[in-house]
This record gives sequence, C-alpha cells and structure tokens, in this order.
Amino acid sequence: MAALRESEQTDKNLHQAAAHPVTWLRQKLSKVVFGGNRYDRAEFAGAFGDLGTFIPFVVAYITVNKLDPVGILLSFGLLKMFVGLYFKTPMPVQPMKAIGGAAIAHPEAVTQGMIWGSGIFSAAFWALMALTGAINWVEKITARPVMRGIMLGLGVSLIIEAIGLTTDEPVLAVLAGILTFSLLTNRRIPAMLLLLALGVVYSLVRDPGLFSQLSGMSLHFRLPELTVGRITWNDLLFGALLLGLPQAPLTLGNAILGTVGENNQLFPDRPIKVRTVALDHGFMNIVSVAIGGVPLCHGAGGMAGHVRFGARTGGALVILGLIVTLIGLFLSDSVVLIFGMLPKAILGVILFFTGLELASTMRDIGTKKDDVYVMLATAGLAVVNMGVAFVVGVALYYAVQRKIVRL
Repeated sequence: MAALRESEQTDKNLHQAAAHPVTWLRQKLSKVVFGGNRYDRAEFAGAFGDLGTFIPFVVAYITVNKLDPVGILLSFGLLKMFVGLYFKTPMPVQPMKAIGGAAIAHPEAVTQGMIWGSGIFSAAFWALMALTGAINWVEKITARPVMRGIMLGLGVSLIIEAIGLTTDEPVLAVLAGILTFSLLTNRRIPAMLLLLALGVVYSLVRDPGLFSQLSGMSLHFRLPELTVGRITWNDLLFGALLLGLPQAPLTLGNAILGTVGENNQLFPDRPIKVRTVALDHGFMNIVSVAIGGVPLCHGAGGMAGHVRFGARTGGALVILGLIVTLIGLFLSDSVVLIFGMLPKAILGVILFFTGLELASTMRDIGTKKDDVYVMLATAGLAVVNMGVAFVVGVALYYAVQRKIVRL
C-alpha cells in the first residue's frame, strides 16, 4: 500500500513537471535553497502585517519603561528569524499584551526586573504545560465552536482597538482604508507597501523637521546587556504573580490554541502541534529575557495580519526579523524616530484588516444553532476576558452536548 501511494505521488510530480516545468522547477529550487520559505514581493509586504501591535508596544517599553532598545529589538529579530525558519509559516512573534499593558500603564510600580521575572515565569509555565502533556489535554477538550469564538472575539477586539488608533487622523485613516480595500488581492502592487509609503510621506509633510532628524542618524554598533544578576527574587515573585499569571489565559487562548488552530486551517500541509508551540514559548522567553528583551508570544491576530497582507511562508518572518535585528544592532538610538514615521492611523488600518481577517475564520462553523450560540457566547466574553471566555465556552459546549442546557 505504501509503495502504491509512493508510486502515485511520483506520477503526480511527473505530471506537474511536464505541465508546468518552470513553476515546478522554481518550487523545487525554493525547497532546496530556502527550505520551503519564499522571499518575494508578497512575503516582503506580508512581513509588516503585524506592525499594528509590534510598534506601539516596543515604543512604549522603550519610552515609558526605559528598557534598552537593543535587547528588545535583538530578541524580536533573532526569534522572528528562528520561528520563520523552523515553522515555515507566517508564525508571528509578538509582545505579551497583558504583561505589556500592565507594565506600560503602571511604570511607577512595575520595575524592569519584574518584566523580566514575568518572562522567566512564562517560560517555565509553558514548558511545564508542554512536558507534562497538560496542554494536549486542554486542546482535546476545546471544541471547534469554542475555538472559533475565541478567534472571533479576538478579531473584534483588534477592530475596536484599531478604530481607537485612527480617531486623531480620520482623513488619513479613510484614505488608507480605501487604498487597502482596493489592493487587497493585488499581487503585483501589495497594499502594505503603499500603506507604509503613504504613512512616511504623510509624516514628512506634516513635520518637515523630520528630514533633519533623519539626516542626523548615524550607525552605532551596540550589543545588549545581559540580565544575569539584575533580577532579584522579589522581581521574580511579583513579576509572576502580578504580570505572568494574568497573562496565562490570554496566551493559552490566543497564542497557543488560537495560533495552532489558525495555522492548521490555513496551512494544512504544514501543521503544527500545541505541545511544540507551548515549548517554543518557553524557549523564546528564556532567550528574550537573557538579553534584556520582553516577554514574547505567538498570536492568531499576528498570523492573520501577515497572511492578510501577502505572507504565505516563514520567509516573511525571516525578512522582518533581519530588518529588526539590523535596526537594533546599528540604529538603536534612533528606534523611536524610525517607528514614529508611521502615524497611528496607518497602524490602526493595518490592525483593522488584521481583525477582519482573524474574525473571518469563523465562517467554517456551519449553521447548527447550538454551535453558533456557543461561538457567539465565547466571542462576546473573549472581547472582555480571554480566561473567562474559555472556561464558559467549554462549560456551555459540554452542557449543550449532554442536554443539560437546551438552546
């Protein structure tokens, strides 16, 4: 039977090679040289699909929490390249949002050591969840309506956040939105590249003084300072209790279950497992914290953003990771200026389309009333609290299945 399947696959490959020799040869060369990743115009455009989340958090960590930009950018850059090469899909690397939100909102109470301590806790927690098999059990009990509800809720949350970013510059936002809608499926002129260009031109016209600031930038090579010996036991304890634990439900729903579900729906030829992704959270956070970075995660929203703007392989993450690494190593003193070239309205439009893409994954839920109810209940709660949404969604699903609740 195995020999027969192998023979059929060989015949299929020969047929494809004969029918489309140039395409077949390009695919084979790409697989050999790039490991299946692509590095073309679409991947380059899709690389920036997660900027709506990435830039605001990075700038805030640097300006509000006074973290060294070298450590933040180098950890992001290196880990984006690693993830792109390993998973070979547009797997995002994002800041953990609950931790980042709390740290940025309360800089007088949250120390740098607590931020790093929360990263150590997150690394240990998710590595333990993977190694004990607990994360597989959680995946097993999470029914599709619950998972789709989480993704729908996250998508709506991103859309609401995006609208908030555009309120100060509504005209620019409307223009950028129209431009994006008109080019969403255009492979020759990626919408993202024109969005970035529009944002930069708008910033320069609005503030001509940026020309002199940009001309004053200089290359300055700098390595990050290691955090060994800079984290106290108090940092670890309070970082875990006040930052790490509240982040865990969001990481579970969005960064692990949501990302795995979305990846396997979009790229069935490159499936991933929750255990692998949980372990990767452990690895990423140990590396990031060690060089002065911030707690990191994956995220269904980030993947939706990369895919919406053209990415289909891990090449997008390698491209963005290389750019971020070079900025961190040579232009760390100018990070805020560089990222400030993209107005909030542009970031909002990027985030808006990311939310639409993520929310649209619910379209395969079908029309069964019970499933739709569970999905919508989970989604509504997910907009407010991911942990509550997960628990209530799972409980409601099984209550309906066992006829305890009738809809």
